[in-house]
Amino acid sequence: MTTYEDVHDPHHTRTLRPDDPGYDDELAGFQTGFTQRPDVIFAAAGADDVVAAVAYAADAGLPVGVQATGHGLPDSSTGGVLITTRRMAEVHVDPAARTVRVGAGATWGAVAQAAAPHGLAPLNGSAPSVGVVGYTLGGGLGILAREFGYTADHVRAVDVVTADATLRRVTADSDPELFRGLLGGGAQFGVVTALEVDLVPVARLYGGSLGHDGRVTDVADIVRAYTAWAATVPDTLTSSLAALVYPDAPAMPPRLRGQYVVSVRIAFTGTAEEGERLVAPLRAALGTPVTDTVREMPYGDSHTIHADPDFAHPYYGDSVFLDEMDADAVAELFTLCGPAADGMHIVQLNHLGGALSRPAPNAVPYRSAGWLVRVLSPLGEGGRDAARAHHARAFGAVADQVVGRSLNFAFGGGDRTEGLYDPDTRKRLAELKAAYDPANLFRRNYTVK
Repeated sequence: MTTYEDVHDPHHTRTLRPDDPGYDDELAGFQTGFTQRPDVIFAAAGADDVVAAVAYAADAGLPVGVQATGHGLPDSSTGGVLITTRRMAEVHVDPAARTVRVGAGATWGAVAQAAAPHGLAPLNGSAPSVGVVGYTLGGGLGILAREFGYTADHVRAVDVVTADATLRRVTADSDPELFRGLLGGGAQFGVVTALEVDLVPVARLYGGSLGHDGRVTDVADIVRAYTAWAATVPDTLTSSLAALVYPDAPAMPPRLRGQYVVSVRIAFTGTAEEGERLVAPLRAALGTPVTDTVREMPYGDSHTIHADPDFAHPYYGDSVFLDEMDADAVAELFTLCGPAADGMHIVQLNHLGGALSRPAPNAVPYRSAGWLVRVLSPLGEGGRDAARAHHARAFGAVADQVVGRSLNFAFGGGDRTEGLYDPDTRKRLAELKAAYDPANLFRRNYTVK
């Protein structure tokens, strides 16, 4: 039996308990809206440390949570074991195979930087500080998604420690059902210590953001123009529409303080000339933007397209997949989250289709959906309950088109798993859970029971 004294020995895994110096620093992450107070933190530096942590938790009957960057923290928690993986941040690019092997703590920014000298790019999302592993286990809806599909579709191998404290290298050939469940099923089957993922031959792109004043141009007109335009573009162009009221704060650029900005975000892998031709009808429909960052850029600058915040803060988020587009209903959702809303809400409408609709040997659901609507709410005095109530009203506007929710964009809703999977996928994941984690050791996440 593995005891706390065993793992606390300095010759074993480094551990921290609530009264130890450095405990609170080890818990720090991007999400500050939900607190974690585990009985013991295992600060893992390698796969052996993860094995030791899982063995200890299994012997003690304690739940296990995992944190790399802390972007996708599902909920607050007390007690149990938390494994932090930020020290497992190795990134090894194989330019000949066009793959990268990443440790559990690696971020997309580090992968993009390592891949760039070889003319390669990862299938990352909008923020370079997001961890590779958590993002990919949730599917991974990236800035080039319509051309290449979900990041989970490009995983070659998964190194994972399962509930029996066994480190396994899982591939589509070695264990197809576990491989399928890990990719899209989240962190409920074990602790992933490394991934091997494809890179794509993209060194530059044409992209950026066109921001429009939502108080001058009716947001409904912007939604209609954007969705009509998106239906005409090739799969090599991935885009989204986002809206938010910027805080009237000194930290904001003067031109944005207190402004309601509705922005089209664009990423196109073709030439700049072709990109300009494709975007021209949208420019004509929307008129002169208040901000315009669309340009040709090295792939390493792709994070500037969305310009996501890079500082820790509290937030709650959710999303819905739509099987068809009702522009009037989507416009109503945007309006409900606009200047008249109680509090700040950020809405994003992602155009899906293309390679995202192709089948793949994983558990990423709702591939036939044409759109994804996301609402992210910084947490204020009302906390999660107020944000959730507002989301219910906003998503109610598109209820007739909803087919499900996205695991990647469920932030702080760990007590809600409905809609994350279609019935067949949920059934297969539940069977896999019973086979690999019957005691539900890995329940500090979105777990199929």
